[in-house]
Amino acid sequence: MDNGGQWTHREWRVLKYLKVDTKIIPNTTPADDIDADGLVLSGGTPRIGSDELKLGSTGELLDSLDIPILGICAGFQMMILHHGGNVGPAELPEYGQVEVVVDDEDHILKGVEKRFIAWESHNDEVKSLPDGFVKLAHSENTPFQAVRHTSRPLFGLQFHPEVEHTQHGETMFRNFVELCK
Repeated sequence: MDNGGQWTHREWRVLKYLKVDTKIIPNTTPADDIDADGLVLSGGTPRIGSDELKLGSTGELLDSLDIPILGICAGFQMMILHHGGNVGPAELPEYGQVEVVVDDEDHILKGVEKRFIAWESHNDEVKSLPDGFVKLAHSENTPFQAVRHTSRPLFGLQFHPEVEHTQHGETMFRNFVELCK
């Protein structure tokens, strides 16, 4: 789902490379129009907390779809905000390479090194998780780099796994695709 992110086409390309039948859809697409085994909520330009209306039907999709959903950057932040967590301006916005530390390998980070380099591009960050979500990874300046829901197949990544600067990005996408089967 395209939230206006600069790398939405890279997400699509990684999935195509993994032989996934995929397409980019606008973020105004109603849940009834989605016939998919999984959904990626792309990053985007909206500032969560002030521009979430620019994220279209994301809330409706999170409430009504019973498929694996992966939120990346702004898509992840909207997922957390929609479920009652807190999102706000980062004390230290991150741009470029950051070392991510895995706290819990879980599904999405399976097979990823305990410390890896990821590419960041964010002004906002998740400040606290809502009930039902657990932290999977953090970095020096960002407490929630990766999360998952404890009973639903919802996953969030603050960093961008679709760019070549992120180590193991393809592995994370492959792990997500496995969940969608």
